[in-house]
Amino acid sequence: MNSKLKVPYTDYLESFVNYLTLERNFSPNTLQSYTHDLERYLFSLQERKKEIAAVTADDIRQFVHELSGTGLEPRTLARNISAIRSLHRFLLAEKIVSVNAAAHLRQPKPSKALPEVLTHDETFRLLDEPLSDRQNSKFMLRDKAVLEFLYATGVRVSELVSIEQNSCYLEEGFVRVFGKGSKERLVPVGGEAVRWIRRYQQELRPSLTGPDSADHLFLNARGGRLSRMSVFNIVRGCSISAGITRQISPHTLRHTFATHLLEGGADLRAVQEMLGHSSILATQVYTHIDRSFLREVHKTFHPRG
Repeated sequence: MNSKLKVPYTDYLESFVNYLTLERNFSPNTLQSYTHDLERYLFSLQERKKEIAAVTADDIRQFVHELSGTGLEPRTLARNISAIRSLHRFLLAEKIVSVNAAAHLRQPKPSKALPEVLTHDETFRLLDEPLSDRQNSKFMLRDKAVLEFLYATGVRVSELVSIEQNSCYLEEGFVRVFGKGSKERLVPVGGEAVRWIRRYQQELRPSLTGPDSADHLFLNARGGRLSRMSVFNIVRGCSISAGITRQISPHTLRHTFATHLLEGGADLRAVQEMLGHSSILATQVYTHIDRSFLREVHKTFHPRG
């Protein structure tokens, strides 16, 4: 909790976070983001000596305008707005305020930019990079297994670092993943990823284990669970040394996973299930990329293309 935030604003935030945790079953990552966003919002009210019951729609719009001027990504700004709207709905339901000042607060128009996707050549260069002489790392097997796992399953980085060994059914070629809202799904794992995961488990993981290892699949140098930032550094470092000039992240491999499946003819609903999207609308963004691919194929190979 922000140490500069004082009562009663801390009480509002604590009650709201407890509500999201116990009744709405928000994921730890979403809770952390909402808490950070609302600490900033409530601190601005505190600085202006604005009591929560006296907040108006104009006050909130002014805060959002100032926030947008800081250069936040549209998605982050949208999350801030969502957090503020949810907070004021909660305060109204709890009779802390008599009017929902955020009732008509609008979300910014979503960006139409398509996700960054690697080509097949870039993907295979990235996946092979941990084995190159340029890396020469004692964590080669782990990093290789991490990259293969990301591309083979399309999991989110938060899901990857939470994977436990007892959730991996490698003989059957599946892994049990706990996604947003603790929703569980089974995701196929291809043979190449299985091979490298097994090598990592047999040849490296035993030497990394320590008191904090538990059953986590991917471990850091101290034997604890690999962090999201460490996975980001693995992906970013290997992409740079592999000569990929675009800035990519673990999420790029998720986008690439979905796009390459659709390019190969996979059913959209099957991809939705593997990605853990609650709505197929979230998956349909990849069909735009797929259509671009199909148009290029048609143009290249059709006699009248």
